[in-house]
Amino acid sequence: MNMRIAVVDDEQDIAELAALHLRKENFSVQEYYDAASFMVSLRDAMPQAIILDLMLPDADGYEICRALKADGNYAHIPVIMLTAKGEEADKVRGLELGADDYVTKPFSPRELVARVKAVLRRNLATQETGKIVRPGDAVVVDGNTYQIKNVREKMGNAGDLIKNVRGAGYKVEA
Repeated sequence: MNMRIAVVDDEQDIAELAALHLRKENFSVQEYYDAASFMVSLRDAMPQAIILDLMLPDADGYEICRALKADGNYAHIPVIMLTAKGEEADKVRGLELGADDYVTKPFSPRELVARVKAVLRRNLATQETGKIVRPGDAVVVDGNTYQIKNVREKMGNAGDLIKNVRGAGYKVEA
């Protein structure tokens, strides 16, 4: 897999346990024990998923999640909250702020890994089906609704870029 996962938790043993099990599944894992070091790391290397504790020494995990989801550069990254806060109100708040999943401590490392894989699958599927292709200004192909009508005519000379794919539809070849 070799996808990069950021584990942000001030409890070193928890971060190490999560990282150990993720590495066993061939994820590349970076551990952060505070919000500041994690936020600085985003400038250099973007993770494909984030496991985020809510109670960090230097920041509120809810606010970190909200800020990430509000920023176009990071909004697409799945966030799994991993926290001791297990009340329904805490879970609802986290999910409403944009968390993709919520796991309470104590937790099963195998379940956490399965949840990471699940959010990555959902995220990948969303990215692939949600693509809008704009070959020039002549046409827009919406990957969600698959609407495209008389495309070759609308593209003029560029219509030759549209190729039939037997049993699937069309593809754009540049």
